[in-house]
Formats: sequence, C-alpha cells, structure tokens
Amino acid sequence: MANDIRGSFFSSDLLPSLGARINQTTKLRRYIISPFNPHYRAWEMWLVVLVVYSSWICPFEFAFLTYKKDALFIVDNIVNGFFAVDIILTFFVAYLDSQSYLLVDDPKKIAIRYLSTWFAFDVCSTAPFQSLSLMFTDHGSELGLRLLNMLRLWRLRRVSSLFARLEKDIRFNYFWTRCTKLISVTLFTVHCAGCFNYLIAERYPDPSKTWIGAVYPNFKEQSLWDRYITSIYWSITTLTTTGYGDLHAENPREMLFDIFYMLFNLGLTAYLIGNMTNLVVHWTSRTRNFRDTIRAASEFATRNQLPSHIQDQMLSHICLRFKTEGLKQQETLNSLPKAIRSSIAQYLFFHIVQKVYLFRGVSHDFLFQLVTEMDAEYFPPKEDVILQYEAPTDLYILVSGAVNLISHADEQDQIIGKLAAGDMFGEIGVLCYRPQPYTVRTTELCQILRLNGTSLMSSIQVNMEAGNAIMRNLYMFQRSSTSSRQLGKLILLPDSIQELLRVAGEKFGCYTFKKVVNAENAEIVDIDVIRDGDHLFLLQNEGENVRSV
Repeated sequence: MANDIRGSFFSSDLLPSLGARINQTTKLRRYIISPFNPHYRAWEMWLVVLVVYSSWICPFEFAFLTYKKDALFIVDNIVNGFFAVDIILTFFVAYLDSQSYLLVDDPKKIAIRYLSTWFAFDVCSTAPFQSLSLMFTDHGSELGLRLLNMLRLWRLRRVSSLFARLEKDIRFNYFWTRCTKLISVTLFTVHCAGCFNYLIAERYPDPSKTWIGAVYPNFKEQSLWDRYITSIYWSITTLTTTGYGDLHAENPREMLFDIFYMLFNLGLTAYLIGNMTNLVVHWTSRTRNFRDTIRAASEFATRNQLPSHIQDQMLSHICLRFKTEGLKQQETLNSLPKAIRSSIAQYLFFHIVQKVYLFRGVSHDFLFQLVTEMDAEYFPPKEDVILQYEAPTDLYILVSGAVNLISHADEQDQIIGKLAAGDMFGEIGVLCYRPQPYTVRTTELCQILRLNGTSLMSSIQVNMEAGNAIMRNLYMFQRSSTSSRQLGKLILLPDSIQELLRVAGEKFGCYTFKKVVNAENAEIVDIDVIRDGDHLFLLQNEGENVRSV
C-alpha cells in the first residue's frame, strides 16, 4: 500500500482546483487516455529505453556502418514502428492546459495542438530513411539520406522530460539523479564527437592526411572495434583538454571540426562544473554555517567576558542544534496538517506521558489533547533547562537522559535530587503559580517533552475532573517525596471563611477566591472544621485552577 501511495505522487494524481471536492474524479471521453495513466507512463518508459538505443546507434551507423538488410536493419525498423504507434497514440492522449490546469480531452483540440507543435518533427524522426537509402547507389545521395536519418536524435527530448520528472520523484535520490543526467550528457557528447570526427577522416580523399590515417595508414582495414575505440579515445582526450598530441587534426576539415568541438566543450565544461559545484555546495553549506555560528558565539563570549560554564553551554547547544537540524524533525512536523501531527505525537509520546505520576487516573482523551500540544527538544549535557526562581511557563517530561535538581544558596550550587527518564519537573511552578523552586541541569544528552503551562491550564478549565486528579496526584507525590519536606508553619486562622478568602487573596497577589476545598475536594463552609495538618486549596471559581495553602 505504501508503495502504491508513493508511486502515485507524480504519476496518476491531478491536483484539484481550490474549492473542488477532493474525491472528485476526472472523467475523460471515450478512447481518450490520461497522461497520468500508469499504463501510459509505462509505455513512455519503454520509449525512453528505445531512445537510449537510438541515441547510440544513430551516430554509430552514420559514421561506421553501411546500410544493408541485416539484423540491425530489422531492429531499427522495429524501433521506428514503436515510435510510429506513439504518433498515432498521441492523438488520443489528453493534455494539461497550462492556464486552467485542467485536462483537455476534446479530440479536435488535441489534434490541433499536436499538429501545430511536435507532429512534423516526430514524423521526420520516424520515417524509414534507411530503406530509402537502399534504393540509391550514388554516394552523395546516400550521405544525404544518412543526414536525414540523424533526425532520430529528436527523440532525445523524451529523456530530458524523464529526468525532469525523476528529479521530483521521491522514490529516487536527487543527487544521484542529477549525477546520472550529467554523466549521460557527457557520454553522449563523447560518442557523437568521436563518430563525427571519424566520418570526416573516412570521407577525406587522402586517408594518409587524416587524424587517424597519420597514425594508422591502413585504418580502414582495422576492425570496427579498434576504429571506434580510437575515435572515443580522441574525443575524451580533447574533451578533457589533455591533448597528448598522438592524435591531432591533419587537414582543414578536421581543424574546423576540432575548433567547433573545443568551443562546445567550453560550454559543456562550464555546465558540468556548475552543476557539480551546486550539488557539493549544497552538502557543505550547513557545515560552513555551523562553523560561522561557532566562531560568532565564541567571539561574543570572549567580548562580554562570560564565565566558562556559560560559554560551554552556548557551544554545546549550537553543536546539538547542528546535529538535530539534519533530522529536520520540527520542520517536517510543522509542514504537516494538524491531524497527522496529532497521530505522530500520539504514537511517539502517548505511552511516555501516560506513565508520568501527574497524569495517573486521567482520561485518555485528556492525555491525547495534551500530547498534541507537546514539543520534543534536545538538550546537551550540563545545560540548564530551567533556572531557580524563574517565572513558571512550561513543564517538562524527561524522555531520555538524566538531570540534576540544583538549589543555589550562598553562591553555591547544591544537588538536592536527580531525575531519570519518565520523570517530570517544572510542574510545581506551573500548577501552584510559584517561581521555579530549583534549577534543572542536564547531566547527559537529554530528550525532553515541553508542555506550555497556558495550554495545560486551558485543558484543565475544560475538564475539571482531570484537573482535580492532577492536583491530587501532585499533592500525594509532594507528600511522599522526602526531598520536598519542609518545616511546618503555625498559622492563626481568621474568624470566618470569608476573611480567610480575603487574606489569602492578598497573600497570593490580589486574587479573588470564592471557595475553600480540602485534599478530598470537599468544600469547607465553616472555619471551625479546619484541623491541624489539613491541606487546603483555594478556588477562584468553578473553572479555575487550585491554589495550595
């Protein structure tokens, strides 16, 4: 199924216009073929194979062979027959209008378009000039028909269209597709130049005054293989500007051909070098930008006299970002629709979030909403994820790696705890609206899920049952954690619940609370029922978060 989907991206799918129904199918008239039909694409691929054969045999026959009725003559006519069938078939193939981007299936319009564009060239490149040449014995007429037979090279336009399509096909590597195209152009140029240069020597009146006759006086008596290899050798040494001097022009005809060939090589070499440079630069540009960023960060740290540990954190972060940029994970996710991003996030992170203590007893639907809002981030070793007394904005889930919980007091850092994969931090600051109680610093390479506190609060307001479960889990975890125990504080209660709500609002920063509940989520309406050791929570209204007292 995956292969069918991948294969249909550039073969059988036609983009609908804006506002069109996505399930709308393109219906063509009877006997009209869609250019995106898989069977027609297979036919085009078969013709490309025949084009490769024609592009090699056509110059070779033109220079080295004499037309006669043999096996090669039969093969050439069979190939011409396939292209004759394609000419007829083209009158029944719909075309894509460049302005409306719709398939045109009107037979009259298809015929007019084809007759006014490539029909004449296709007919000339398919005409059996070999058969006509056998009807003449005159040497000049035979050469003229040979030149007409070279029109078969017009078929090469199909190869150009094929490479243009392959460069956009995700099933093929772009780099190797471009390299294959460049190599094909080079080999075809070498082949044609060698054949044409041999033809000039073979037709020259004095064979001894030719580029090949000066070295091999009886070159016409040599085998076909030796003559062809000698021609290709000359063509390659000239193309690469090696010029050993063993084979060189001996008469004005050859000199003139060599001049045009070397001028052509200037453009071809520029084309090849430009394309290869573009491919190589594309590979190395990321590394160059990375080195420039490292140098700029080092200069910034030196200029501002930053401490060594901050400088190390900067450089480690840049190095890690360079490694993760190659994955392009976030860019890939951002380019996808929300439904696909949600499915990916659920597959990757749902089982991790489900095991976190804070979300025990919470419904799957609520967790699914949270998972879609989470972002995966990487942190190098010895980097601070959050700082002590930092304003609460996000909470974090450790997917892999380990971190230290550090308390900064008297200008010294003291490790008060360690967290491993599956643990959470930052939740106290977000849920209790308190500054972060400690610094969290990585000890190794960590992958961390980050959830925005605002997104969590919005989800809790919609689902108060889940919010109560989260606060209950937080309370139970903090009570059971030995590292978070603090000395109790004696508080004198006011005379009424209303006075307690007013005082609490002032202490928490001008909040207006409406009710008091205990750890079991039972509302307290009388101040006298409060006992020592009770954990109280304040609510602004039915949809707000709980503040701990």
